[in-house]
Formats: sequence, structure tokens, C-alpha cells
Amino acid sequence: HKHIGEENIACVVLEPIQGEGGFVVPAPGFVKGIAEFCTANGIVFVADEVQSGMGRAGRWFAIESEDVRPDIVTSAKSLGGGLPISAISGRADLMDAVHVGGLGGTYGGNPVAAAAALAVLDLIERDALLDRASVVGDTIMARLRVLEERHPQVGEVRGRGAMCAMELVEDPHTKEPLAAGTMNRIAEGALEGGVIVLTAGTYGNVVRLLPPLTIEEPLLADGLDVLEGAVDAALR
Repeated sequence: HKHIGEENIACVVLEPIQGEGGFVVPAPGFVKGIAEFCTANGIVFVADEVQSGMGRAGRWFAIESEDVRPDIVTSAKSLGGGLPISAISGRADLMDAVHVGGLGGTYGGNPVAAAAALAVLDLIERDALLDRASVVGDTIMARLRVLEERHPQVGEVRGRGAMCAMELVEDPHTKEPLAAGTMNRIAEGALEGGVIVLTAGTYGNVVRLLPPLTIEEPLLADGLDVLEGAVDAALR
């Protein structure tokens, strides 16, 4: 408002749950406040659902939990079930305003990737994977909370649906990020046990978990056992 001016803002692009930023779940009312600001000032509000969409957060799109209707939604990643595809959807007046070919590209509309995306949508509905995401997330969060109680270096566990994360710190009071070397030991320890974990966040001190929504309970439990062992070994 002070430095740019609402009249100079074309759009606001927001992840309903931050991805690379560390799986940060917004405070209640934050996203709705941003959306209302955009509506009041004629600014296009774009929900970036590349990571949080397709059931990952327990709804088709994570933005559905925020009681707002974005002008545009972007999708990718899980949409293709492993094949490369991305999509944009939005208000008809916005989508129709683009000149012919304006949303195209050399590889746009790949028939194999499009068929895979349709199959993914069918599978999510057929196997009730939106509900499954919540079950997977509850299982993960329960295990992460055990680590939170055991280790003061686990500063916070957070997530929504099957989009879960654990933030690690040197000191629970100052929230100083855990040293990179210790984070590497956690990731390496998990990898030695056959589990790939990704780090995220501004300081790389967040372990984020993105298991397939189709994962079976025994395999999920095994993976969490490995992660728990890696965290215990690195933090003891």
C-alpha cells in the first residue's frame, strides 16, 4: 500500500500452504484477508496449488479450507501422476481475455500426459483419496508429535492433510534454525534406511513429508520408523 500502491498490482500469487517455504500453514483468516484486499482493489488473486492441490491437503485444493474463491488456480505435479503436466483454470472472463494461443506452448496439450491427468482425477474419486489424505496426515502428525515431545530441537510440527512438516531448531526459545550439518545427518540417516526426505524452509531446517496418498499403512509405518530413528540418532 505504501510502497507500491494497489493500482499498480496486477495480481497476488499465494500458496494456500507454503511448499518450498517450509509447509507453513497460514494463520486463520490470513488468506481470506488477502483475498478480500484483492477483491476490493480489483487485483487478480491466484492460488498456487502446484504442491498443495490434487488432494494433498485433504481437499481437491487447499484453498477450499480458507473459505475464499480465487480468480485463478494453478495445478501441476500430482495432477500428472508422474508425467509432466500443468494446468491453469479460472474465471471465464479472465480465461477468455487471453488471445488465441496465449496460454499455449510447444508441449501444451500432450495427449499422453492429459490422459494420465484424467486417470488421476478418476482415481482420486474412485478410491476416496481426499479422505485418505486426512488419514495419512493424522498418522504422520501423531508420530511427529512423539518426536516433538522427545526432542526440544523439534520446534514445531505442522501440516494439513498429507502435507506435513517438522521444523528443527537449535534452541526452542530463540527458534534458531538447526545447524545444516545436523539436518544433513537426519536426511542421510533416513536415506540409509531407504527413505527419502526433503528439506525446505528459508534456512533448510524443515523436514517435509509428501507420501503418496495411496501408500499402505505398513509401508507408511516403516517409513516413519526410519525417520524416527534418523532423528533420534542425529539429535542425541
